[in-house]
Amino acid sequence: MTAGWIFAAGLTHLMAACAAATLAAWLSVRRSVAGAAGTALVVALGLSAVWAMAVAATSVDGHGAHLWEAARNLAWLLVVYRLFSADGRHTLVRPIRPVMYSLAAIELFQILLGLLAPGYALGAGGAAVLFHMAIMFRLMFTIGGLVLLHNLYGGASASTRAVLHWPSIAVAGLWLFDLNLYTVAYLGGGWPDELAALRGLALLATVAALIPGLAKRRAELRFSPSRAVAFELVSLLGIGIYLLGMTALGKWLSYVGGDYARVFRFGFLIAGMAAAALVLPSRRLRGWLKVTLVKHLFRHRYDYRAEWLRFNRTIGRAGAGSGTLEQRAIQSLCDITDSPAGLLLGPNDHGELALSAQWQWRTADVPAPALGAEACAFFERHGHIVDLDQVRQGIDCQGEVRIVPAWLLCEPSAWALVPLLHFDRLVGVVVLARPKAARMLDWEDFDLLRVVGQQLASYLAEHAGQDALAEAARFDEFNRRIAFVMHDIKNLASQFSLLARNAELHAENPQFRADMLVTLRNSAEKLNALIVRLSRYGKGSGDAAVAFDPSALARGVAEQFAGRHRVLVHPGPAISMIGHAEALEQALVHLVQNGVDASADQAPVFIGVDRDAWGVRIEVVDAGTGMSPDFVRTKLFKPFVSSKNGGFGIGACEARELVRAMGGRLDVESREGIGSRFIIRLPLQPGDAGGSEPAAQIQQKVA
Repeated sequence: MTAGWIFAAGLTHLMAACAAATLAAWLSVRRSVAGAAGTALVVALGLSAVWAMAVAATSVDGHGAHLWEAARNLAWLLVVYRLFSADGRHTLVRPIRPVMYSLAAIELFQILLGLLAPGYALGAGGAAVLFHMAIMFRLMFTIGGLVLLHNLYGGASASTRAVLHWPSIAVAGLWLFDLNLYTVAYLGGGWPDELAALRGLALLATVAALIPGLAKRRAELRFSPSRAVAFELVSLLGIGIYLLGMTALGKWLSYVGGDYARVFRFGFLIAGMAAAALVLPSRRLRGWLKVTLVKHLFRHRYDYRAEWLRFNRTIGRAGAGSGTLEQRAIQSLCDITDSPAGLLLGPNDHGELALSAQWQWRTADVPAPALGAEACAFFERHGHIVDLDQVRQGIDCQGEVRIVPAWLLCEPSAWALVPLLHFDRLVGVVVLARPKAARMLDWEDFDLLRVVGQQLASYLAEHAGQDALAEAARFDEFNRRIAFVMHDIKNLASQFSLLARNAELHAENPQFRADMLVTLRNSAEKLNALIVRLSRYGKGSGDAAVAFDPSALARGVAEQFAGRHRVLVHPGPAISMIGHAEALEQALVHLVQNGVDASADQAPVFIGVDRDAWGVRIEVVDAGTGMSPDFVRTKLFKPFVSSKNGGFGIGACEARELVRAMGGRLDVESREGIGSRFIIRLPLQPGDAGGSEPAAQIQQKVA
């Protein structure tokens, strides 16, 4: 080797030793950034630095350099094992332990061979045999290490690969350079000093590849190649074809021999360059390479098996802290796109979309009708996943600009709308929050979100069907309870009959008359209680509609609570409407009673009366405990479901049915810990056009 190559070898190895020692010193006090492999990395970098200094101090083929190289390889083998056993995959790591032990035994044998060989006088033939044996062992170690590295990386989970990406590249780069070095040495029958002089650059590249993985976050280091091509085909077939080609070329050159071998080597190099110059500019080849790279290295962002398993774990999770099915549905979609939060908008009774559930999105200000009836029709017709960033830019793919409301566009965290369709019927829409690593949605996101959305829609539809069956079962239970109520009525009727017969005989007895009054009073109280429990639902009063003042009616309702709770009335302008005053009064009593039950003793309940585009607007507002979106959507207006201990759960249901019977509608807005607002909208006259106002206009007025 010339003086220039000797100088270059010393310089590059000294630079590599400084870089490895510096990184080892930095990592020694920050071993936690590398997880369980932190200590092993420090040892491997330190031994690599010692090996590089030994090469710089002696030569690229020195006896000490080979010994330290074996120690270095053992340390990097330990790094590989610690990296891939840190995520708890014991079932995968345990079977490859024999391979690890075999590779370690190869390097230990190299150390033993290096220690014993200098003590024996070997001739030229013995030295050649020893050299080929050492090179063969080196080849076995590098090939086994690379195959082991690729298999372990291929079996790692998607989240673990984000951490293993850069360390795997670092170790693979070091061993790939050694593989080329040992292959040339084996084929050439001697140590290639010029190529060995560049090993310091390989160590420098290894140190440089480790730095990003130790300094950056996992999300910034995510790498998702296709397993089939990137690992199974490229690594195994690439190494095999390379070795086969190099071996065949070396055998062929050995047959040529003499001075012609060097000429053939340069001729082969020139022929390869000429072939590359002719083939690479081919448009067909470039197109094939582009499609192949996009398809196998960048196309499949998701590990579909892992995503499907995680989806099923999230949906099937049970327990106190698992949340409702709606919340788990949101989480399952958010996990796919790494969204930190999400909302579920479900259809209400008016064909609009209202907030049904939320997951980790406490700051979202969602109006009562979140999306109008036009949005429901759009999603059912197109099933289109809406990219809100494109809508903000004015890009209209299928008319989604018209159905996205202003509150979603003004919410900076809102990222995408995913419809949940079940047999072309909209079950809900999930609003995904923007992930921390912002990116554009592509076709793979759309396909996966669409399939998962259909699956979620089936789960939610099945859940709604089960709720309907449960409600029917509760009605059966109610009918059975009516039998007991009728038994009580029969007992009261028998008691009245007995009282009438005794009155014919003892009507003149003062003591009998006193007992009779007590019995009548108790019976009347029992009958009144039964009448309240057996009130009719949703049919209003059977009396004819009359003109009345809703403000005066509200004041009368407030007076009924005098002495029990403070109810304040804020009357609006003088209004005269035609309707069933008794039915409206009964609905207001139910709503005010709910507000009283939910409020503290000193917190008043407000009744407001005003006019709007509908006609009459009556609000019942309290500052009580409030209700969750899930309770408002699925339980508030269902009979026999109550948040109060001992409640029948029929007050809100009866109030809504009474309002509906008068041609109006009842809306509710509630926040947990803040309070609730019930809004009654009634036409001024029965059959007024205001009661059939389009849903889009209603949404604007509610907002």
